[in-house]
Amino acid sequence: MPSYEQLRELLDPATTALLTVECQQGVVGTESALPELAKEARSSGALANVARLVAGAHQSGVQVLHAVAERRPDGRGASHNARLFRAAARLPVQQLSGTTAVRIAPPIEVADEDFVVRRLHGLSPIAGTDVDPLLRNLGCRTLLVTGVSANVAIPNAVFDAVNLGYTAVVPADAIAGVPADYTPAMVRNTLALVATITTTEDVLGAWKRPRRS
Repeated sequence: MPSYEQLRELLDPATTALLTVECQQGVVGTESALPELAKEARSSGALANVARLVAGAHQSGVQVLHAVAERRPDGRGASHNARLFRAAARLPVQQLSGTTAVRIAPPIEVADEDFVVRRLHGLSPIAGTDVDPLLRNLGCRTLLVTGVSANVAIPNAVFDAVNLGYTAVVPADAIAGVPADYTPAMVRNTLALVATITTTEDVLGAWKRPRRS
């Protein structure tokens, strides 16, 4: 874990952005296509912590981006080259564009200044989407990655961020996956090798502390 001073410098609001990953109603909401994942995101406190981080970012002037996975009703452009995509296409709840399923789930609040970045294909919230050019235009150097799932989309986001030259920061209590014990193992054995691991409380504390003039 970094020191408070290190974290405060790393999370400078002027050069930091917060990314929420697939925190949409059809994934982590009460009528999720993936009820086991939704239950874990809520019972672990991860979704509540994402909401706290988003609120803290809004208060501190940190840019927030929400990465949403969706598909067209006709399925055009969707990926079919992995078992996960084929299974998702058969789920009773579909992440269809324009439906409730692709809206950001409570208790996360979306502000007018937030970006909602939607993707119709692939596994990554960053690769092949508008996230990277938006971050570069905003002058971002540090990307906070939160949301679901620790199984697929979160590691994709972290690896892509690092490969693109950003410093990735992961509040370990603001991500979730299944089964429950998989997330800490992924953080410890994989994400900690390439990202700065911290907690929601420490991130919020870093944003609240006065900065050097």
